[in-house]
Amino acid sequence: MFEVLSEKLGKIFSRLGNRGKLTEKDIDEAMREVRLALLEADVNFKVVKDFTTRVKERAIGKEVMESLSPAQQLIKIVNEELIKTLGDGQGSRLVSASPPPAIIMMVGLQGSGKTTTAAKLALLMKHNGQKPLLVAADNRRPAAIEQLITLGKQLEVPVFSEDPKTASKDISAHGLAEARRIAATHVIIDTAGRLHVDEEMMAELEQVKKILSPHEVLLVVDAMTGQDAVRVAEEFHARVNVTGLILTKMDGDARGGAALSIRWVSGVPIKFIGSGEKVDAFEPFYPDRLASRILGMGDVLTFIEKAEKTIDEKKALELQQKIRKSGFDLEDFLEQLKAIKKMGPIAQLAEMLPGMSKITSKLPDGAQEAQLKKVEAIVLAMTPQERQNPSIIGGSRRKRIASGSGTKIHDVNQLLNQFGQMQKLMKMGMRGKLPKNLMGMFQ
Repeated sequence: MFEVLSEKLGKIFSRLGNRGKLTEKDIDEAMREVRLALLEADVNFKVVKDFTTRVKERAIGKEVMESLSPAQQLIKIVNEELIKTLGDGQGSRLVSASPPPAIIMMVGLQGSGKTTTAAKLALLMKHNGQKPLLVAADNRRPAAIEQLITLGKQLEVPVFSEDPKTASKDISAHGLAEARRIAATHVIIDTAGRLHVDEEMMAELEQVKKILSPHEVLLVVDAMTGQDAVRVAEEFHARVNVTGLILTKMDGDARGGAALSIRWVSGVPIKFIGSGEKVDAFEPFYPDRLASRILGMGDVLTFIEKAEKTIDEKKALELQQKIRKSGFDLEDFLEQLKAIKKMGPIAQLAEMLPGMSKITSKLPDGAQEAQLKKVEAIVLAMTPQERQNPSIIGGSRRKRIASGSGTKIHDVNQLLNQFGQMQKLMKMGMRGKLPKNLMGMFQ
């Protein structure tokens, strides 16, 4: 996510960090480079101009010029202004209704991922203890209704649907009645989309909105379309008064033009982001967390939240006890690998840890996932006895494991050596005696 922009900004601030004091000329030069990096990232030129002006005005004051660590102060200002641009103080909370249900109208163009996003939102609500109902009112796109029904079955979320020949406004009205009947807390209406914005589409959406009087009108836009997404947001907002934005395909957006421009230009807050094809690759939007990721400072809070959802608390406590007793074996290691895989792609997880994005960005695409699969294959090729007691794995066993996992003996040796180092570290950590050359142990 935003790898290209993060790398460019990182280089700019790294150069500044090598200087003791910053002059006005240094700041001018840095702001010129930041402006260029943002424009190359397809950020709206008005947003770029406003952002760099605000940063420069603060940077040439005493706050930076007279600071003992001027580069760090400048990064702090850039971070604060990024948060302001992304929507400081505009939370991702949806409006609740009393009495329920809260009516959420999903709008957007075909190809933006609107139908899948409706299902993802319903799943998020379900996990939060809500009772959502999905309404399949997109009768324009072939198979959209069937897609939502299939997703509903997969997620165990009820879906209301009718004959595709029924008008979208009527399906929406009947769906709302069904939501009231089953005492749903939220009703999510997947409205009809088009390949492009046209008068017929907007008129239909206005009709649906008039009938439903929704509490939220959420526009789903493809983050990878850059400034086209911004234009679409402006057009939809002008006609149906959009209350929130959902940016999809954020995992494929290396530049970040749409995310950094869309809130500032349209005036509509970003409420959620989608970062993958999996139904759980969907999260509330926090401006401060995204700003931190863009500047390569990670997003530890989101990482912790993902871990809490994935890792079983009881198993975590059992593992802690095993580590204390030096009983951590390859069976436990395999369980941890599976838990990490459930949390999401390694590249995305690395972005959330401070400094890790710089390391993973140098690796080829998919290298982390491929390595994880290789390690898992090696461990699975072992017998239960070998996993519980790796010390018995001699030459012939290593040859058999390599053959069974489709890897080389060198790969098996490397894994066993690194696992041995990990066990030593765990023992030392429990005694409070970690080595000074910690990273050198794994080279």
